Amino acid sequence: MVKQPTFENALAFASDLIAIPGLSGGEGDVARRVHQEMEALGLADVRVDDAGNVIGVARGRGDAPPAMLNSHLDVVAEGDHAEWEVPPFSGEVRDGFLHGRGAMDIKGPLALQTYAAASMIGEAPGDVIVAHTVYEERGGLGMKHLLESGEVKPGVVIIGEATHGDICIGHRGRAEVEVALTGVAGHASAPGRASNALDLLGDVLLAVRDLAAAQETDDLLGAASVVPTMVDVLPQTRNVIPDRVVVALDWRILPGDDHESLVRRVREAVQARIPSVPEGMAWEVRMATERQVTYTGIVADGNLFTPGFLMDPSHPVVEAAARSVGRRERVEDDATVRPWTFATDGGWSCGVHGIPTVGFAPGEESFAHTNRERLNVEEARWGYARYPVLIAAVQSAL
Repeated sequence: MVKQPTFENALAFASDLIAIPGLSGGEGDVARRVHQEMEALGLADVRVDDAGNVIGVARGRGDAPPAMLNSHLDVVAEGDHAEWEVPPFSGEVRDGFLHGRGAMDIKGPLALQTYAAASMIGEAPGDVIVAHTVYEERGGLGMKHLLESGEVKPGVVIIGEATHGDICIGHRGRAEVEVALTGVAGHASAPGRASNALDLLGDVLLAVRDLAAAQETDDLLGAASVVPTMVDVLPQTRNVIPDRVVVALDWRILPGDDHESLVRRVREAVQARIPSVPEGMAWEVRMATERQVTYTGIVADGNLFTPGFLMDPSHPVVEAAARSVGRRERVEDDATVRPWTFATDGGWSCGVHGIPTVGFAPGEESFAHTNRERLNVEEARWGYARYPVLIAAVQSAL
């Protein structure tokens, strides 16, 4: 028997998903539960691709360009359970909120999107693709693989990251850049025999401060920002003078920035502060890389780079989305149109592949990645009711 696409069932599904841990690369159990629910809701062509993304289709009544609803399967680590007011994997509804890791980032919205698509089987102007992706929290390997494979070809994408009911039209991208310092290791009792890589650290931090003060600004997205977030010292022994130091930079970038330009700008800033180095010492700038292994076994070595994107507020899809969603307090008013503060898989769909992309979901961004994560149930109910209208509006706008 096909499961009914009601809000109550969607909320119960979200609670089930919260109870299943799933860090990036370990989304398998979450994916299997999502696959099961898609089939129970009567979606067509339910499948898992090579990367582990879960895909299904709500067949529409017409031939409008397909709309793709997208959330991600992975969550960030929950940290110390004792620091949570409500246990992170409880999926409990308490005091009007759904609680737990993933409640609003992003298992709650994932459940709402999946059920909203099912509610439009035979009703939407065109097919509605539901594609929930892996590794979003570590750069978007899942979405990158999905779109590069050509397995889905949406005309428009709706991202389920929290917008608090607004329509989000872009965000800054994110890159991790490293400054690697090298010297000659030695015993701390005899510093004259070594070249301490830490001696260059102060100048590097000043160079990053110089770079941060010279960031460009976009009228809608705001300023790019770059900040040092971690210093790794090797060997990690307090009585050894280190020969390797790596400074990690988190750079929130504007659309149009690429790997080469980022590395060049950091290199120029460091060069200005360190025009020459003592014999036996050196430094280099590089993109941070990470080996990512999906739960399906795909291995990818790549840099940690999430593109930014920005839709024109006057784009027909954006205007249709804002009109159709309205505002919770006054549905006849257009929704607020704005960017996100954080990065999403929309950087791949729109920033790289040029597919019109907007975001809509309940939830407050300030709860993301915190031990207070929660989703307002009544806001979720309202958002669920607006999804079918939104889907039909953006398909018609195309």
